[in-house]
Amino acid sequence: MTIELTFYTTEGCHLCEEAKRLLQQLLAQNPERYQIEIIDIAGFDALIEQYGTRIPVVKKSIGKDDLGWPFEYASLLVYVGSN
Repeated sequence: MTIELTFYTTEGCHLCEEAKRLLQQLLAQNPERYQIEIIDIAGFDALIEQYGTRIPVVKKSIGKDDLGWPFEYASLLVYVGSN
């Protein structure tokens, strides 16, 4: 079963670059398990309002919770492993 994740980010965000490296590590270790959609919030007023002060944010397609910065790799693993 593939776990679908959305990564909310924006251009020029150094924290987003750190989070992106963690997601790349996740994909490298489990390439078939995760699918990640990257969304730049800059083009969406509603997303800027929702995530603007919290990016980078990772959200599973299932469930209402999300994982906002700051997080480390261990926290990411716990978040994506839970339903």
